[in-house]
Amino acid sequence: MLIPLSERHLRNILSEWKSHYNRGRPHMALGPGIPDEGSAPRALPRTTRHQIPDGYRVVAEPVLGGLHHEYRLEKTAA
Repeated sequence: MLIPLSERHLRNILSEWKSHYNRGRPHMALGPGIPDEGSAPRALPRTTRHQIPDGYRVVAEPVLGGLHHEYRLEKTAA
């Protein structure tokens, strides 16, 4: 839970939540999908659901002070 300390802080929280809601958060009604797919990185096709492709790792980015996280695949250094 975040407690806004001022109007400016509240505006920053809402701005970050809006971005997360429209770009990073999966929406069940879309099957699951992301509403603003143009700005979201696409995952590589995989042979099974629970396997990370060779040469990649999962990176977690905290959103809203760590209350939520967005995940993406990133190439590992060779």
